[in-house]
Amino acid sequence: MQRKLPNIERIQHSQNFRNGAFQNLSLTPMKPEDVTYFTMMRKMLKRPADVRPPGPMVTVHTDLKALYSDKPVVVWFGHSSYLIHVKGFNILVDPVFSGSASPMSFMVKAFPGADAYTPADMPEIDLMVITHNHYDHLDKKTLAKLKPHTRKIVTGLGVEKDLEHCLVTNDNIIELDWWETREIAKDIQLTSTPARHFSGRGLKRGGSLWSSFVLEIFGYKIFIGGDSGYDTHFKAIGDKFGPFDLVILECGQYNDYWPFIHMKPEETVQAAIDLQAKALLPVHWGKFVLAMHAWNDSPKRVTAAGAQRGLLVTTPRIGEPVTVGERYPQDHWWL
Repeated sequence: MQRKLPNIERIQHSQNFRNGAFQNLSLTPMKPEDVTYFTMMRKMLKRPADVRPPGPMVTVHTDLKALYSDKPVVVWFGHSSYLIHVKGFNILVDPVFSGSASPMSFMVKAFPGADAYTPADMPEIDLMVITHNHYDHLDKKTLAKLKPHTRKIVTGLGVEKDLEHCLVTNDNIIELDWWETREIAKDIQLTSTPARHFSGRGLKRGGSLWSSFVLEIFGYKIFIGGDSGYDTHFKAIGDKFGPFDLVILECGQYNDYWPFIHMKPEETVQAAIDLQAKALLPVHWGKFVLAMHAWNDSPKRVTAAGAQRGLLVTTPRIGEPVTVGERYPQDHWWL
């Protein structure tokens, strides 16, 4: 079967595509005006030792292929990779299992022990969700290994070109613009929603869309956050789709040098409240160094902020199941 070309016409007609690139809803500088890229690079080269854990990451072995639950179960694999299982239906989000979040395998290496799960551990994937095309979310080596076991992929508009050589089988990719909804199967639908971030592999930015997603599955609502700085879109999504049984939001790799494209932990809690969350699962930490804060600063601050605001925050170990409405691990194992 001949592969279809990326939908250039659809991209060009998107209201989110202007001046040759996708745009955020709000003006989103990559950095504050008074900070230079030279200063940022110099600081990044002098990271403190505590950006990495002192020993191997604590993990839990869960047999994913034997997993079955009538309630949603989420299993986190470190950083932004996780499995959502409900009633035999498996959804894999942003899988990165190659040991690196970089085009060069010797850079941005995973923490020791954080590679406890590999593509071979995954069950058959009914749906894969790719939130955007950054290397720590779209890992071509991992996707190539999962190709025989992946039935359908949903991603943002324009991301297909980054998937076509590693994951496409019989036109199984669905690209969505913000606010578009697709029925995936009976009682399962996915809606692409805004995020405040950017896209790009290499020097070019904005060629594809970065997204969050609303998953409605067997009567439950789960928010798949992707990467995003804080903004008013969280409240807009909460007003339209909330309340959510669980929201999964980034909470790591933040810094004052890039305050608009990643949230600090206290902002993550506010975003969850805006979304009308019953519970928050913070991700985007625990596997890679992409910023300068301590490796466990994220869970410390987000759990403290959640307790102060009366929000349930679950912090499972890598591989430890979270069961919506039933089991929310809250051990401070990262201290």
